[in-house]
Amino acid sequence: GLTNRILGRWANKIATGAPLENYSYPVNKATYVGIPISQEFKKLTMPEKLEFLRDWQLDERKPLVVVTGGGLGAGRINDAIVKTLGEINKFASVVLISGSNSYDELRSLAPANNSHFQLYPFVANEMPRLLGCADVVVTRAGATTLHELSAIGVATIIVPNAMLTGGHQIKNATVYAKENAAIIVSDEEIVDAPEKLSKAIITLVSNKQLSELLATRLKSFARPHAASEVASLIFETLHSKK
Repeated sequence: GLTNRILGRWANKIATGAPLENYSYPVNKATYVGIPISQEFKKLTMPEKLEFLRDWQLDERKPLVVVTGGGLGAGRINDAIVKTLGEINKFASVVLISGSNSYDELRSLAPANNSHFQLYPFVANEMPRLLGCADVVVTRAGATTLHELSAIGVATIIVPNAMLTGGHQIKNATVYAKENAAIIVSDEEIVDAPEKLSKAIITLVSNKQLSELLATRLKSFARPHAASEVASLIFETLHSKK
């Protein structure tokens, strides 16, 4: 964003959330550290996953797809999922986190919550367990969410929002696309062809080898020491000023 670009001129150290090639900061100042996230974001063991599915009354026999558009939701993703839900449910259960603004409308269009589909406006404390239980996640390209998913190591479909400031979600998604660490689906495409999203989901839940490969590649982006690296940069800068 503009504020960061301006402040970067006077910064002694710059910690970035994505690899340095995505920024115009001087390389002698910048360090790629990732984004500090909660240690709760991790892959659940099989016993933990079964316990979670039972707690949420989800079908233990089917893969779980979690769809989230962030705190405000993502209208195009929501619409594409609801329109193709019948086909997806042949292969997997779906938990759709719609965002508060879209929830009431979707609730009138979608089935009542059951063992194959559940709709929520927002998930707070249970989000790490929900993502840690997922076999496939569909998400926007917010940097923090992508780092959380990297920490877990889960097959991910990214639908970046091209309209946000500076096209930063497109840039975020490109980082993962370059390494074939996620499937990228265009936000514009799913308006007229929602089946492009459902086909990507079905491909992953049906192809365990591919989903495990993507999960492993995404896991390679995890930065578990991001918080301590940021702290080290701060102390290093303080000591250099004494």
